[in-house]
Amino acid sequence: MSTIERQRQILVWIQEEEVLKVSEISRRLNVSEMTIYRDLKPLLEQKKIVKTSNGIAIIKEENPLSNLCSYCYKSVNSRSAVHLIKKNLQIEQTCCIHCGLLRFQDIQTEVSQIICRDYLHDTTISAKSGYFLIDPDLHTNCCKPQVITFQSMIEATKFQKGFGGEIYDFQSINDILKSHMQNDHSCH
Repeated sequence: MSTIERQRQILVWIQEEEVLKVSEISRRLNVSEMTIYRDLKPLLEQKKIVKTSNGIAIIKEENPLSNLCSYCYKSVNSRSAVHLIKKNLQIEQTCCIHCGLLRFQDIQTEVSQIICRDYLHDTTISAKSGYFLIDPDLHTNCCKPQVITFQSMIEATKFQKGFGGEIYDFQSINDILKSHMQNDHSCH
């Protein structure tokens, strides 16, 4: 097998399996590890692959939509962004908790964690343990109905006294948004 044929085969395996050790590639192709390193050098220089702590991995192309909300395609503002961490370790982000919760409903079985930020403290929290104020009299310049996240029910209640709205836990806010979207069908 020529160098080019080995390189093609290596790329096919890495695309299928995501990561391979040099020793495993060597074994499969029945050539020395030194030969594999020589085969990998041009692929590394061409930025087709990358060395990782687990072996060799394919370089995934940068997604041009990576800075856009995966639900409504608005630009993602880091303060209000929500991260949906999938079981396959891919991460989706949304522009706000409203879109994050709606996207979570769409891909719930694929998601291992949903991360958002406490509105007052700008700290990272698990959305599943948060409290959500919906429709406050406050303009966050994002999707409607507006939803604001709090880590503490006490702080959510204090905020509600000044700005109105209704407070819900994770399960309840999902039910409310699902119902709202069935009636409205838009984020804006």
